[in-house]
Amino acid sequence: MNTARGVQQQGPTQSSSGKVPGTTSKLQVHNLSKSFGSSQVMKNINFDFVENSITTVLGPSGTGKSVLIKHLVGLLEPDTGEVLVDGDDIWAMSEDERYSMRTRFGVCWQDGALFGSMNLYDNTAFPLRTHTKMSESEIEAKVMPLLEEVGLGHSAHKAPNEISGGMKKRAGFARAMVMDPEFVIFDEPDSGLDPVRTSLLCDIILDVHSRHGGTYLLVTHDMATARKVSDYIGVIWKGEVVHYGPAKEAFELEDPFVKQFLAGDSAGPLGMD
Repeated sequence: MNTARGVQQQGPTQSSSGKVPGTTSKLQVHNLSKSFGSSQVMKNINFDFVENSITTVLGPSGTGKSVLIKHLVGLLEPDTGEVLVDGDDIWAMSEDERYSMRTRFGVCWQDGALFGSMNLYDNTAFPLRTHTKMSESEIEAKVMPLLEEVGLGHSAHKAPNEISGGMKKRAGFARAMVMDPEFVIFDEPDSGLDPVRTSLLCDIILDVHSRHGGTYLLVTHDMATARKVSDYIGVIWKGEVVHYGPAKEAFELEDPFVKQFLAGDSAGPLGMD
């Protein structure tokens, strides 16, 4: 469990409110609901993601975790409820304001989502070339240190089809960080990785966070990842938040579903349905 940054980890869990007492938040979702046709994926979701910490959101497949991510960055509009950045509802903004708001986010998608026609350097530089007027020398001074931080400085010239899956994820991380985002979101960063490379990726996430700060949100199914990087853990089941609080507290809960899911036990309320 990550405790190096002095994050507050005390006080009772308030699962229904999605808040952690004594903490502050710049990124919030309040009473968020979303349906696709007759299928309701999220039901009045509430999260106040604790500022300058790493929160992991866990839950069974199909319970709305990736849908939550798309709402946070303004790719999906909720049926009801709000997504708030610094207290401003992103769907009360103009399209230009929402576009500008997205530059405050860095997103690491499952497979890195790299452009196949660009090498790792150009992939990482792409947001700077798109959203800023930085010179090429300024871009290089920004990109190369980030690639070094994620262990890819020697591979900057390589194309995505020349590197491993783990390297693609690290390149995606570097690209997500290049705009100095306040919020960094990881969509199952450990998917497809063996346990050793998953642990090494966690080390990189922790190291980069300790250097740059920010509010990080991870979606994962991997309990080892959750234990290693999380300051806070949120658990979603059937489209609702059933727990949100300090990581240590989550792994000690007696709630039947949370206990079963975090332990990976077959006995409990979660079945194959």
